[in-house]
Amino acid sequence: MKLYYAPNACSLAPHIVLRELALPFELVRVDNKAKTTANGEDFLQINPKGYVAALQLDNGQVLTEASAILQYLADLKPAAGLAPANGSWERVRLQEWLNFVASEIHGGLGVFFNSAIPDDVKALFKATLFKRFAILVQTLERQDYLLGSQFSVADAYLFVVLRWAAFHAIDLAEWPALDAFMQRVGQRPEVAAALAVENP
Repeated sequence: MKLYYAPNACSLAPHIVLRELALPFELVRVDNKAKTTANGEDFLQINPKGYVAALQLDNGQVLTEASAILQYLADLKPAAGLAPANGSWERVRLQEWLNFVASEIHGGLGVFFNSAIPDDVKALFKATLFKRFAILVQTLERQDYLLGSQFSVADAYLFVVLRWAAFHAIDLAEWPALDAFMQRVGQRPEVAAALAVENP
């Protein structure tokens, strides 16, 4: 498998999961602005959407969207427990969290990368984002991970997008449960390894 990634992008989540599962893979760096890979390929030919993550399977098929990639990878090694079994109620809960992280946290923090947005509009976006943080806090104050005591692909995704808060002068220490979650996940050996490879 090939994982097309850009440093600090959401592609870090499947990168972490590939390492957690000890699956063989090749990393291919993408220039998000130029839409080219490190070896000069036109990334739009690989993923016409033009953004990472993209996972190219050994049969040539390309899978995009972090939530889909994460579930696909987890199902390759179900015994690892990174996702509940397909068809179970717990799997539906995982999908609920993945959608929340994608739309509310990924989208809520991602908007701040647009430097054209005026400060007063950013303030409105922050107010909404912080309401979403409150929902995470309600869960993470009573359990270590989104689904309970077990680390899942949803936690990998949440960890990656919450890292973006620091890029926008949002101090997660204001939400101790989120700060503790970030510390907890960041101490996982495979998380540290993925971060070291993407940000040498």
